Amino acid sequence: MTKFPEAEARLIKGKFVCRKCKSAIRASNMMVIAGLVKCRKCKSRILRPVRKK
Repeated sequence: MTKFPEAEARLIKGKFVCRKCKSAIRASNMMVIAGLVKCRKCKSRILRPVRKK
């Protein structure tokens, strides 16, 4: 999708999507795994990483 690693890091790294309301959240991987990050809209803790196209 991207031609250089800086753009890929900006678009994909540290970005997660709520599985319930599909809103995007930027957070560190370790905080998401530990369950410390929740969605701003629906307050769910179920997040998935952004898909690469």
